[in-house]
Parts: sequence; C-alpha cells; structure tokens
Amino acid sequence: MDPTPFPRLTGSADVSVRPARPAEAPDIARVQAVAWRTAYRSLLPAEVLDSWDEAAAAATWRAAVEAPPTPGHVVLVALEGSAVVGFTAFGPAELTDGEPPSADGPLSDITTLLVEPRWGRRGHGSRLLAAVVDLARAQGVDRLRTWLPEADGVSAAFFESAGWEPDGWARTLDTGGPPLRELRWHALLHGDDDEGDRS
Repeated sequence: MDPTPFPRLTGSADVSVRPARPAEAPDIARVQAVAWRTAYRSLLPAEVLDSWDEAAAAATWRAAVEAPPTPGHVVLVALEGSAVVGFTAFGPAELTDGEPPSADGPLSDITTLLVEPRWGRRGHGSRLLAAVVDLARAQGVDRLRTWLPEADGVSAAFFESAGWEPDGWARTLDTGGPPLRELRWHALLHGDDDEGDRS
C-alpha cells in the first residue's frame, strides 16, 4: 500500500505538481520574491519589496513543509522539468472577527498561489489550483477561500475563470505605505459545476 497521505497528483514528464520537499524551500522563497516584486510593485511600498529577506522566507517555508501546524496544512510545488516554477499553500481556515460559522461545512484557505512570471501562461497556476481542490476534497473540505488585492485584476480573472467569486468580505492591510484593500474569494467543492473540473 502506498503510504503517502496525498491523492496521486497527475502531470507529465515535463510539468507536474506534487507536495513540496524541505530542500525546495529556497526555491519557493525565490519564486515568492520574484512574483511579488513583479506583480505587487504598484501595490506594496518599494522598501518592503526591496528589503525582502529571502533567507528568512526560506526558513519559514522549510518549517511549513517539515512541520505543518496540522495535517491539513499543505505546501505544493509546480515543476517544469526539475525546476520549481510555482507553489501554493493551503490549510484549515480561521474565521474572520465577527464572521459566523460556515453553513457549508469545513473550510480551507489558500494562503498563497504564485507562479514565477517567466513561467506564466503555461498552465502551472491551473494545475496548482486543481491539485488544491483534489487534496481539499480528500480532506473533507467543502469550501475554499482566498484573499486577493482588490487592484490585482490578473489574479481575480484567474480565479473567476476557475469558477470562484467574491463572497462579500473585505479587509484593509497596513503595509507601511498606502493601505492595501483585499477582497475574499471562494468556491464550493461540491456540485457538478465547480472549479475542480478545470485544469
């Protein structure tokens, strides 16, 4: 019997998605730094992006892979050949202050989903999202959520094309510069017409 707790993640010899390994933490931190500096240059203060500590980020990601806080917390990587070109992390949701318990059953939050820009438009983001859906379903999760900057039209279009939509919640983050307003998006994982059928 296969001892892995994960459903088999599909891919080809050239592109695939699988659980991250501790040694890949520096690659994950690199993808995060490059993606943020490219996509969020107009949203976050320059000093925040330019002073990014990749070594500290790598240590954080290594801990997340080696010792996740719960079995439901998972970090996945997208590969092209042997290169890490994207990643995502998700885990059990924490309710926002004042938010009632979900009527939809267990929730998980995608805390980040990023693809290094030079590897964009090759299906890596869609494969990562499909893998999250498969694993979340296997965990008994009924709804996935994520926060997106309101001004990030590219990410909004990506999630919308996968069947996600805003759920009416918003928050404003202190960035040390102009406030960053985010909207929460969600998708149900049951029914015939959800994003789990897209790749």
